[in-house]
Amino acid sequence: MSHLVFSLAGEGRGHAVRVRTLLERLKHEHRITVFAPDQAFEFLSPLYPRARDRVQIERIPGLRFHYTNSRMDVSRSIWEGLKYAAVTMPSIVRKIRSFIDREQPDLAIIDFEPALSRAAFKSGLPTMILDHQHVLRACDFSILPRDLQWHAASMSWAVWAFYAQAERTLASSFYTPPLKPEFSFVKQVGPLLRREVTERRTSREGFVLSYLRPQTPAATLDVLKSLPCQVKVYGLGEQPSQGNLVFSPIHEMRFLDDLASCRAVISAAGNQLCGESLYLGKPMLTLPESQHFEQRINAWFLREMGAGDTCELESFSTKKLLQFWEQLPEFEQAAERYRGKNDGTPIVLAEIDDMLRKHAPAVRLPDPQWPNRNLATAKTPAKPQLST
Repeated sequence: MSHLVFSLAGEGRGHAVRVRTLLERLKHEHRITVFAPDQAFEFLSPLYPRARDRVQIERIPGLRFHYTNSRMDVSRSIWEGLKYAAVTMPSIVRKIRSFIDREQPDLAIIDFEPALSRAAFKSGLPTMILDHQHVLRACDFSILPRDLQWHAASMSWAVWAFYAQAERTLASSFYTPPLKPEFSFVKQVGPLLRREVTERRTSREGFVLSYLRPQTPAATLDVLKSLPCQVKVYGLGEQPSQGNLVFSPIHEMRFLDDLASCRAVISAAGNQLCGESLYLGKPMLTLPESQHFEQRINAWFLREMGAGDTCELESFSTKKLLQFWEQLPEFEQAAERYRGKNDGTPIVLAEIDDMLRKHAPAVRLPDPQWPNRNLATAKTPAKPQLST
């Protein structure tokens, strides 16, 4: 039995779902500690009571997006992020490094969370990066519109700043543009999918599933009311129905039941939900916020794959929704091509096993310096193409 330590971003549910996929596969053979902030902690902690599982969830402060008048406030988010880096993060790094030195875990696995990366590097703990954000840094996005190319390049510096040195880097994404030559060490894998997703039977009932952020403007709901079918809305909490809108509290299994049986999905453009929807053959209308450039890039690739359409949340209109509805048979046909494909979980589990074998027993070489870059030590994958 090895001791694995995870950390992950706390904003949104995609990171938590990705990590939980691995926890369920690894907990029977290994002891696991997870450092989780905010929404990730709230999602994971009830699932792993310490008396039952060999998984311990520890809460830490984390970075988050900030909103003003229901719109993402980029300036405030950056400012709060700088304060976190200067004031909050050093104490978290010390806490985690003390934990590492005391418990001597065998491997750190990090999903876009900066504190464990620094603590593991300083303690000489072997480290794997497993996230979606590395597509922004490692992939050739020359196919994108110029504004999204520019934003991808800008965000790649944030990805660089998040991490210290890592032995292996895996980028999980439902789309696979080619890697830049200098990032050939990054291994591209598909979305990490839970057994509850891969083993579910699909059907195509008459309702639409909508997963929305709590900050979603009320006008979005007014637009959804124009659909000629029931819309099951998750993410806004339980509340009385409004016409064809039925609101449901977050319930993992009920949500997956609805995802597997809906006709289409209308939601933000998070990588995890896009990957799960495609695996189940569900077309999507994605509604990324105009200032959420990572999701706008996800939405662009989904549209290029033919499995749906996209519209910025602030521009969402009845006309756009009904246009999607008219084209739905075409999108359904395209989405069906992706059903049952592109689960990256087996590849990631094999990479974890390979690192554990390589470092058994692990050799720790603490280094007080940190170059803030990735080591090009992983095997070079074949040049990938856009998913089909």
